Amino acid sequence: MKNTAALRTWLDDMKLDHPLVIAGPCSAETEEQVLKIAHELKDSDVNYYRAGIWKPRTRPGNFEGVGALGLGWLKKVKEETGMKTCTEVANAAHCKLAIENDVDLLWIGARSTVSPFIMQEIADALQGTDKIVLVKNPVNPDLALWLGGIERLYTAGIKNLGAIHRGFSTYDKSKYRNNPNWQLAIEFQNKFPDLPLICDPSHITGNREMIQDVSQVALDLNFDGLMIETHWDPENAWSDAAQQVTPTKLKSIMEELKIKKPTETAADYRESLDNLRAQINVVDDQLIDLLGKRMQVADKIGALKKEKNVAVLQSRRWNEILGNMVLEGSSKGLSEEFVLKMFKAIHQESINHQEKIING
Repeated sequence: MKNTAALRTWLDDMKLDHPLVIAGPCSAETEEQVLKIAHELKDSDVNYYRAGIWKPRTRPGNFEGVGALGLGWLKKVKEETGMKTCTEVANAAHCKLAIENDVDLLWIGARSTVSPFIMQEIADALQGTDKIVLVKNPVNPDLALWLGGIERLYTAGIKNLGAIHRGFSTYDKSKYRNNPNWQLAIEFQNKFPDLPLICDPSHITGNREMIQDVSQVALDLNFDGLMIETHWDPENAWSDAAQQVTPTKLKSIMEELKIKKPTETAADYRESLDNLRAQINVVDDQLIDLLGKRMQVADKIGALKKEKNVAVLQSRRWNEILGNMVLEGSSKGLSEEFVLKMFKAIHQESINHQEKIING
């Protein structure tokens, strides 16, 4: 699969004056719930109404969706509101039922994307379809696996494709439910700049209070749209209650988001500059996070040295680090002067941490 402007055709043909918006409940719970939310969203910026029919839960015993019964509710949504509909599919049977019930857009979840076997099964089931098919990133940060799943669909003659960035699982403690790892999404865009990329801030944050900020970062990074879970009574939702917003809140988020609409050369420049600065912000956040982790290791070294009564400064080790980093920095286009200044500062901070522990 090669990047071409044709990859954007399905999105460009919509002629939107705002980002693509996919919204609706995490799970279809009852017919009343599905229709109530849809009617509250019908006069908003929402382009596709989403509802999970089959819900892959990490552990058995949790609510796993109403199944095919909910497809009839989505049909009623379309009949009563005129909104287009979408749902997640995870196997060939899901695909068949969704198409038979005229679901307009299908997405493939992170647990499915991680398996080439599942992706091939879905590609075979959807071969040649003109439905829009979006692929969420796999649970682990593997760009090749993500692109590979999309390429399997493309090879099966499915041309209306796109991707959803929903963050990546991590063992590290984080303010996010799924670490956004924005740099990987940026690499995705660099490889396929014309393939529509949607952000799912609901699953990235796991927290409705953070959705606005993460959505803004996504738009600053030139994402094409947002998928936001929306429920009329989020606190009592049957799944993922903490990350769903009300229809009223969704409308407020869309009104407050700063969406670039360049109309002249100066505006084009500003949009490009804002995009690059947003990328720098992402990398800077990663730098701070990594430096924090480095100091945590330095703390452990300090505790070990205190236990064994070993001196803080180890000159031989320090000189080895400097030499290696100067060479590594040079290969990345960094000057020796810069690398020396940076690592001397890092080294001094490490010494300060260790001395505090030893003297404490």
